[in-house]
Amino acid sequence: MSDDDDLREWSFAVGDSAMAERVHGATRSFIRSAIFPYFRVTVRGREKLNLPGPLLVAPVHRSNLDSPLVAALSERRLRVLAKESLFSLKPFAWYISSLGAFPLKRGTADREATRAARLVLDRGEPLLVFPEGTRQAGRQIGELFDGTIWLASKTDATIVPVGIAGSGEALPSGTKVPRRTTIAIVVGEPLPPPEGRLNRRELSERTEEFGRRLQAAMDQAYADFDQAESG
Repeated sequence: MSDDDDLREWSFAVGDSAMAERVHGATRSFIRSAIFPYFRVTVRGREKLNLPGPLLVAPVHRSNLDSPLVAALSERRLRVLAKESLFSLKPFAWYISSLGAFPLKRGTADREATRAARLVLDRGEPLLVFPEGTRQAGRQIGELFDGTIWLASKTDATIVPVGIAGSGEALPSGTKVPRRTTIAIVVGEPLPPPEGRLNRRELSERTEEFGRRLQAAMDQAYADFDQAESG
């Protein structure tokens, strides 16, 4: 077993402990009680994040605020891939493992990231992924690669699209201090896992359908954002 596997097993073991559940619950409560009011967060469709079984929770990505805000909405702990360097200091590694993070070596091959993601989903847990990849800007979703659909087809995971409006305005790329503004979050219509093996055309069609659902969630989020800001 490699050192990477040892670290990953340690991270999973920490996350499975009773103490980690309490730490995660306390952190989620703090975000809901302090961070949500600060940004005047509005939410639609929160209950869809609590569907049973493996989930690919797939929000748009406009800010570093996106991950903690979406994770705090769910009653289930969302796992998320985190760069391995964050696990170099054991107390901090223990804390983020308690929140659901698990390590991935920076610059690793895509197949290793896929393997790590499948470990989570095969355990029946929800995994947070950004289907646009890197952070984008604006109200239109970026290009979606077919990896999310492929992963769902291999793990029988339901995909939950999440639109977020205002996080990019609150904390744009390169900014360290967030500006207080409304953040609207809309959890869109889940996409059931594909049945059977998908060929390239079916994979593309399924990705386009997912993109439409993600854009619809984004459009509703900005409708809520605009209404709150104008009011």
